[in-house]
Amino acid sequence: MKAARYLLMILIVLVPAAAWAQLSLPGVGPGLPLPDRTVGEATSKTIDPLTGALEGDLLDRLSRSELTALLDRLRMDRTSRFLRDNRAHVERDENGDPAVRGILVATDISEASVSKAVASGFAVVERGRIDGLDLSFVKFSTRQGKSLKSEQKKLQKIAREADISGDNIYFTSATPSPCGSCDALPAALLAGGAAKAATIGLIDGGVARHGLINIPVEQRGFAKGAPVASAHGTAIASLISMSGKNSGTGLVAADIYGSDPAGGNATAIARALGWMATRKISVVTISLVGPDNGLLRRAIRSAQGKGMLIVAAVGNDGPAAPPRFPAAYKGVLGVTGVDRRNKALPEAGIATPVDFAAPGADIRGASPDGKTVPLRGTSYAAPLVAARLAAHYPAPDIAAIEKAVSALIGEARDLGKKGTDKVYGHGLVCENCAAR
Repeated sequence: MKAARYLLMILIVLVPAAAWAQLSLPGVGPGLPLPDRTVGEATSKTIDPLTGALEGDLLDRLSRSELTALLDRLRMDRTSRFLRDNRAHVERDENGDPAVRGILVATDISEASVSKAVASGFAVVERGRIDGLDLSFVKFSTRQGKSLKSEQKKLQKIAREADISGDNIYFTSATPSPCGSCDALPAALLAGGAAKAATIGLIDGGVARHGLINIPVEQRGFAKGAPVASAHGTAIASLISMSGKNSGTGLVAADIYGSDPAGGNATAIARALGWMATRKISVVTISLVGPDNGLLRRAIRSAQGKGMLIVAAVGNDGPAAPPRFPAAYKGVLGVTGVDRRNKALPEAGIATPVDFAAPGADIRGASPDGKTVPLRGTSYAAPLVAARLAAHYPAPDIAAIEKAVSALIGEARDLGKKGTDKVYGHGLVCENCAAR
């Protein structure tokens, strides 16, 4: 224990920011100069100050205050590095969260307010509508030389009835991939086909072909260059396939990152949800985290109103982290991860409401290079819960939701304090679904 604490102190004080960033910041897809946008899931077995590889067991040996210091440092460094490396495409919004540079998104805005905004120097760059969700929005560009932070406040004063937000960026949960040859993978390695009987949707990066993925996968891109095979999306798709509980079903996968430095934004997620609503997808899994966002909030609410159940990871920024979205939205099923001892991962968030737990460490998944890799984090627990939920809820039907969720609760194994608790929710689901 003393050794772990001593090493932690050295890392916090001495390790350069770039090395710290590598603890939690791989690229989203292989073969592309993509920005780093991940949230600190550990897959490595060693600690290397030069590469930033982090031993997962180290997290178990730290006190709560030490863990908080470590994860806070990672979170701040992740955001700073992402903004620095992609300053031409992203900037901070009024809350300090990354968003698409120079773009404000307005929902529920009146035409009178649009006119006032234009008269004040804002320019309308898009009047958008999300097919499948009956949702519309207006995008404005900020005025020359003005920051997104100040412009967000200005536009909100003009359009008091509207919800004004940046087009926030949402981060996947993955670590530097052990896949040594993934950088050379061509886009042709994408899994393809038509998932006619699909019940599960995946919003993430693209999915590569792999022997562990033996269900039909239909993909669509919602960002520049998408779809492109990614390590994160491929691993999650393999977990859904390996759950073994959904024979005959298929997967629809939305790549919201592609090759776009500002990919993974709220607009892309909303449009992906709309596509899945038109496909009558009953369960959607999202292992992404970020801030509350007006457009995303409304998209989630509209999808739920059409009978879609959304499962999301609670994130890996630690027990002291603030609520993370979309898992924190009302009605979304938040999922945490456990290790092989069925103990909650120390890095898992608890401020975000937890509904269920599933294996999130000591498991393996598919890599785009055809191999399997170790996985760790709440990202990888969420699709397992989604797979089990889909078995109880094969088609969107609001009247059937209560029965389906009750069935999932019924198969959950109680962990922690007796009954539902904030660490494990209703308990452990899909205990033996993932490969160990």
